[in-house]
Amino acid sequence: MGKRSLSAALLVTTALTVAGCSGGGTPDAGESAVAPLNPKSADGGITVLTNRTDLVQDGTMKKYAAEFNKTYPHVKVDFEAVTDYEGEVKIRMNTENYGDVLLIPAAVSKGDYPHFFAPLGEAKAMESEYRFTDKTSVDGKVYGIGTFGTANGFVYNKALWKEAGIADWPTTPRQFLDDLEAVKEKTGATPYYTNFKDGWPLSSPWTNSVGSVSCDSTASDKLAEMDEPWAEGSDLNTLDGLLYDIVNGKLSEKDPSTTNWESSKTLLAKGEIGSMMLGSWAVSQMRAAAEAAGQDPDDIGFMPVPVRTGGQFCATLVSDYQQAVNIHSDNKEAARAWIDWFTEESGYSEKEGAVSVLKSAALPSTLQEYVDNDVKLVERSEAKTAEVNDIDEASEIGLNKRDYRQKLVDIARGAQDGSLEGYFDELNKRWSEARQNAGS
Repeated sequence: MGKRSLSAALLVTTALTVAGCSGGGTPDAGESAVAPLNPKSADGGITVLTNRTDLVQDGTMKKYAAEFNKTYPHVKVDFEAVTDYEGEVKIRMNTENYGDVLLIPAAVSKGDYPHFFAPLGEAKAMESEYRFTDKTSVDGKVYGIGTFGTANGFVYNKALWKEAGIADWPTTPRQFLDDLEAVKEKTGATPYYTNFKDGWPLSSPWTNSVGSVSCDSTASDKLAEMDEPWAEGSDLNTLDGLLYDIVNGKLSEKDPSTTNWESSKTLLAKGEIGSMMLGSWAVSQMRAAAEAAGQDPDDIGFMPVPVRTGGQFCATLVSDYQQAVNIHSDNKEAARAWIDWFTEESGYSEKEGAVSVLKSAALPSTLQEYVDNDVKLVERSEAKTAEVNDIDEASEIGLNKRDYRQKLVDIARGAQDGSLEGYFDELNKRWSEARQNAGS
């Protein structure tokens, strides 16, 4: 199974409350998970839950553990790969048995973090060293450290776009659509691929781009204050309107119900697909697919959302999954040691072509085109994620679920009745009512 980003891994963390978990916690819920001063003093065994089934199956995670043991020789690390990570782990969190180290599931509301995870430190102290600390900060304490960050945009096949006569990035949604039309007419390739069947590529990657249009780091926070997030000129209106126009213009795959994420990587690498909205983490996977297919990895490019603000492209920079320590763990010290080592010493984010959560680290080569073209990276604020989650849950829209954009695609291709304007009106009405009820 290939890697998917929450962003596998997120504009807003999905606001489901884990059923039956509200009473979680321990008598000493404030006990922080602190790594030992002397690495050789740490001992015991820890279980690390991961969504990276591919890296467990091919032995990569074992290699990380072996390197970790050079510093922490008395800590035994076992990995548990979970295929349906979100579904399985949220159920396990009804018990105390959900590993020692885990990726925080999207189903856990931010306000509930103290019930399930041990605090890792004070937010003020950690924010100078790590990116994205506000994503897991509750009452001044941080409960998770990101595995990496990802910038948002479109992965595309540069050779295919060149064949279609396109030399520069589109600067407007209309120009983007015209370019897709050129790809279709001049190459015969599928210009855009929705990955409709897998679903997640229609959720997080698009929602994570809120802020890219307006070049506003607080754009997702502002959803908590808006009655009409899909009003004309808004980020969601522009993004969802673009997706609708792509599908409605027959610029995507003919049968969305048959899409396949794993095969889509090879199809894009071979120039049979022109582009997909994804996080920058996907670039290295597409390049690997190109190499495996005998294609030039350098043909895989990454472009920002086709909007310029003040003459400049912008791209949101968001956190992927966050590693946390189970509040019930008997080996919190060893668990924290693993998180710190994996974040600071493993080289994982560099190998994935992703942005390190360490503020001191350089940007990865996968974002070189962004650097060369002066794309502004906008680190998304998570200050009001909990409030946005509450409204999203009450509205039953699901900003990071597949359903609402799958319906958008179905309307666009005529599989469901409706219009873009009518659907936006419905979404605005549901959001507004949920927001008013949340404030009552």
